[in-house]
Amino acid sequence: MSGSALPTLSELLRTFRIRAGLTQAALAEKAGLSEQAISVLERGTRSRPRIDTVRSLTAALALTSTEADQFLSVARGKLGTPRTPPKEPAADQLPTPWQLPPAAPDFTGRAAQVEAILSVLRDSTGDGAAVVGLVTVTGMGGIGKTTLAVHAAHKLTESYPDGHLYLNLRGYGPGEPMTPADAQRHLLRSLGSDIASIPEDVEEAAALLRSRLAGRRVLMLLDNAADVAQVLPLLPGHAGSGAIITSRGSLAGLPGARQILLDALSESESVDLLAGVIGPNRVAAEPEATQVLASYSGRLPLAIRLVGGRLATRPSWPIQHFVDLLQDEERRLDSLGSDETGVRASIASSVHFLETSERGLDRQAADALPLLSVPDGSDITTAVSAALLKIPLRRADAIVERLVDLNLLESVAPARFRFHDLIRAYGREVADRTLSTAERDEALARVLELYTEAAWICHAFTHPTSPRLPLATVGVSGLLPAFSGRDDVVHWLDAEQRNLMDRVRQARQTGLANHPLFAELPLAFFSYHESRVRWQEMRELGSGAVAVALRNERPATAAWLQHDSAIPDAETGATGSAIDSIRIALRMFSGIHDPFGQARCCSSLAYLLGLEGQLDDALAYGRLALSLSRTIQDATLEGVALTAVGALYDRTGDFDRADEAFAEGIGLAEQAKDTRAVFKRCLNAALAHVQVGRNEDAVRMALRALDTVQRAGDATFLGESHHLLAVIYAAQGDFTSATAHVRSGLVVSRAARDVLREGRLCMELARINAARGDREAAAEQLNAAMTLLRNAPEVYIAAARDLLEKLHRGEIDTYQFARYSL
Repeated sequence: MSGSALPTLSELLRTFRIRAGLTQAALAEKAGLSEQAISVLERGTRSRPRIDTVRSLTAALALTSTEADQFLSVARGKLGTPRTPPKEPAADQLPTPWQLPPAAPDFTGRAAQVEAILSVLRDSTGDGAAVVGLVTVTGMGGIGKTTLAVHAAHKLTESYPDGHLYLNLRGYGPGEPMTPADAQRHLLRSLGSDIASIPEDVEEAAALLRSRLAGRRVLMLLDNAADVAQVLPLLPGHAGSGAIITSRGSLAGLPGARQILLDALSESESVDLLAGVIGPNRVAAEPEATQVLASYSGRLPLAIRLVGGRLATRPSWPIQHFVDLLQDEERRLDSLGSDETGVRASIASSVHFLETSERGLDRQAADALPLLSVPDGSDITTAVSAALLKIPLRRADAIVERLVDLNLLESVAPARFRFHDLIRAYGREVADRTLSTAERDEALARVLELYTEAAWICHAFTHPTSPRLPLATVGVSGLLPAFSGRDDVVHWLDAEQRNLMDRVRQARQTGLANHPLFAELPLAFFSYHESRVRWQEMRELGSGAVAVALRNERPATAAWLQHDSAIPDAETGATGSAIDSIRIALRMFSGIHDPFGQARCCSSLAYLLGLEGQLDDALAYGRLALSLSRTIQDATLEGVALTAVGALYDRTGDFDRADEAFAEGIGLAEQAKDTRAVFKRCLNAALAHVQVGRNEDAVRMALRALDTVQRAGDATFLGESHHLLAVIYAAQGDFTSATAHVRSGLVVSRAARDVLREGRLCMELARINAARGDREAAAEQLNAAMTLLRNAPEVYIAAARDLLEKLHRGEIDTYQFARYSL
């Protein structure tokens, strides 16, 4: 066989197999291949096997070195043409389909996803592989699923020499999805089957399709699939072939498939794609406008190509002009294609799939989309969804998860979801068209009620005897988690804080502006804002709330809101403004004959006037608060007044009376078994002592506060206790003990996700390091503090900035106690 005859691979294999005395089945078993693989090689159906197949056959046939070289050369097609002229294809020979659409010349990014596809389909092909290679690519309409799949498939041509099949299954419009039977007929005709020979039964056709693919290396690209049921009857059954399936819906139920969920392009990828469409020079000339344009396009490849196409045909247009067109969210989808190839049509086809489904859940999900798109905010929880839709939590969960399945919502965390900007824009278009203004406003009101309910729960945990609690009107919805304690609800509110503020601002621009919720909401949030030191949010949420309460004939609510409006000013150094607000609140409480409110205002005035150095007036208000609280026999209010008076006595040097007042106030809290009040009163006593140089007494009180919260297991107050002890020890020059307490406080604050406390502790450590002479460490801590405090009240950032400037000027050589340290 070494002469000039030039045998074919099929002849060589048959000769070597017969010489070895093996049947096709025996050779297949010995080589670790399938019998079908040996059969198609000997029939000549396949002439270029994989290299690992050639090696397996070489070993199984015990070929000599010369024979092995010849076998490999023929298998690789290096010995010229066969000695016999090509024949017409035999009946059992199949055509080689090459049906892939052209790859996009401007394909950009997606390197990780491309590599994921290639790694699965390269490694899972071949006669010796155990399973069919399957990859699913899912994501919302316009995200670039097909473009990615086609790009990757073109890179796999060498791995699948027997052809590529492409079929659009039309799962998501326009028109009805292709039935599995129709899809089978398309594929089988592409593989050479006569239409008359294709069975009508889906299972029989699936078996025929698997037979046609057996022993071949064919790659299928099944595009735009509706669901797993549509895909399963179309898949190869024999290892060596592979499939890429794209869908807007979840294909998680497809056995053995590698799942790839596509997200929007990154900003840089979006800019690169736009540059590929309109040219890099225009992008380079307007880089800022290009970035904004990519953002308005939702970083969707479809939208970016549509925008790029319009710009490419309008070379005189500046990019900024198109940015100006897209600024109006209500018109944005109009600028991103108005026919069936546009973004609106792409989203609408997914929604239409749900609307026309036989499943009730699908139709409910389609109906829910407009309402769910109404509220502003970065994301939406299941509880908020249930409030919007006025349905039980479990049903809301099923609906939002179904929207996730169709990639109309993105799941960002358990029970938390996010709209793509363009899908929300579409949903709002539908909402404007199908829902009345009143219906949209009522949906927003239900969301604000949910937040108010959560805030009252927090209030009840932190201030169980608060006079604000009886003013609550919002009931129990059954939609919130079963909070086990204060920390649970605080963390829930932490996660929703940005959404809350966005939705409050949104609601104020609607017919809800004078709704009673705008009075009750800030009242309920008093305890959360106080515990999280969120003075900026407290001020914004309370803006205009007093007037709303008065218009809705809620005078007690108005008076408490007036009192609470002073707190952000008092805590950020605007003491004069705070005093004015409290004086107004005092008159309001007097007008409704509320001695409790009057007493609380008097206590607040005693504290604030003391800060201003007006000690005589401060003591007068403190004593009046004490008298009122005793008259109405309210032990909680009496304890607050005693604490205020005790601090004033410290300031006047009357330490005996100060200690007596503090001890009596703490005793009342202990009798009431109010751990929070015990802690706060010990803490305030310690702070008052250290401000007048009573450091030993301050340490004693601070350690008592620490012991109280350690026994109660309150992480937030634990951090505050360590902070105060750090201040007291640093004021005495004991920097080692001070540093130890700062570090303990940092551990606790980080565990409690209390970023504000963490930032202030970093500032404290900077003060300590500066006093020690370690300017480098102090500067490092201040920079860390400013990063942590970037969303904190300005007073803290200003203090950190001022301290850093003094540090650079070399003006700090002693520990400086900060008035607003705690």
